[in-house]
Amino acid sequence: MTGDTPGTSGIWIAVDVGSVRVGIARSDPRGVLAVPISTLVRDPDGDRDITELAGLVADYDAAGVVVGLPRTLAGAEGPAARMAREYGARLAARITPIPVEFLDERLTTVSAQRKLHQGGVRGAAGRAVIDQAAAVELLQHWLDRRGH
Repeated sequence: MTGDTPGTSGIWIAVDVGSVRVGIARSDPRGVLAVPISTLVRDPDGDRDITELAGLVADYDAAGVVVGLPRTLAGAEGPAARMAREYGARLAARITPIPVEFLDERLTTVSAQRKLHQGGVRGAAGRAVIDQAAAVELLQHWLDRRGH
């Protein structure tokens, strides 16, 4: 598991970890565009979601995974960031040697909500895709940071 250093090309998967759901997005093979994949239901006790996510990593032959790290606005790591780090560590153990990286995701959910709202997606429909949209925001930021 690495820090915030961008890795190699290929399909990358982003994970927006919440206490109830996990939003998943992937890049295109050239690493230019992020698109949503799915939303998984968290299973902290049985890790069904991590098993499903490890399956997606294998299915897409992913080069790596980016896990959103929800720091506070001041940059500190609170309980949500610790949960994301623990999730990333459990995932890394399942998909080794594929790297798992962390990226500060401050405001990605807010940005995703705003874009969905501007697109006319509200209410239950918005809640159903917000986690995927946040994962897309996270991954697109990571891809753009790499200079593509």
